[in-house]
Amino acid sequence: MTPSQLKPTAVPTLRQTARMIKHIKDTFERELAKELNLTRVSAPLFVETASGLNDGLSGVERPVEFVLGDSQANCQVVQSLAKWKRMTLWRYGFDAHEGLYTDMNAIRRDEVLGPLHSIYVDQWDWERIILPGERTLETLKETVRAIYRAFKATEASLDIESLLPEEILFMTSQELEDKFPHLSPKEREHAQLRECGALFLIGIGHPLQSGKPHDGRASDYDDWDLNGDILVYHAPGECALELSSMGVRVDREALLRQEELKGHPHDLSLHYYQGILNNEFPLTIGGGIGQSRMCMYFLQKRHIGEVQSSYWPQDMRDACREQGIILL
Repeated sequence: MTPSQLKPTAVPTLRQTARMIKHIKDTFERELAKELNLTRVSAPLFVETASGLNDGLSGVERPVEFVLGDSQANCQVVQSLAKWKRMTLWRYGFDAHEGLYTDMNAIRRDEVLGPLHSIYVDQWDWERIILPGERTLETLKETVRAIYRAFKATEASLDIESLLPEEILFMTSQELEDKFPHLSPKEREHAQLRECGALFLIGIGHPLQSGKPHDGRASDYDDWDLNGDILVYHAPGECALELSSMGVRVDREALLRQEELKGHPHDLSLHYYQGILNNEFPLTIGGGIGQSRMCMYFLQKRHIGEVQSSYWPQDMRDACREQGIILL
């Protein structure tokens, strides 16, 4: 597809938007796999509840659950594949510096609907094996830079004005709190992104000096000292837009430490946890990258419903129509 075929009119038609969405997704997926040496695999839409493989997110979100036919097996629609990916790398026999990625589709029933948030989640979930000596901040930063190169390559394939700065800024959540002590965490992100355009915010989950974490993170997959979010400035919404949450995954020591800090919320006798505690599963780095969020950013859409089909209450649909926002 040529750039002229991608270039939108002043107000793109739904068909033009659909064509551009496909181009963005195809291009980024290819660039991501190349940058991180990833193989595409098939992923589940649901997992058995007793497996413990579903992502607990910040610990308060309720997964969608159902009983599977005559088997009476209790299942949950996935919220992300953070745990499943690590076990799959082990099952499939991947080696160091190899990884996988997949299309992940999820339902997050407790999401507060708005311009940036939908109950339907579509993201690339990816995971890559690293060596023991690579569980470092530099490995995290190198991986972020690789993903950012994939963002830049995708942007370059579009006939649009450049949105991304040449380099992404790295900052810890404590540094951000110190810089904007009187703002809320989200307000800090907005303020910083207005200055820099693209930010990787390091260290999500641990309490800051204020006594509260920048944001919630489950205790059983990311190492809170070696994780973070990729954020960009979204001009139509005049706000920070999170494109990715990622991190070096917990080893035995980090898992036990974070479980204790959280009050031991998980059953560590389950296979996933035993695989980590017994050093059976590989050490990894991984994360999720929002597909609709990325399309929203590059196409400068004001509402995520302009790039994905989801549920929106009628009053929101009416309000969007009055503002000239066409929801899919």
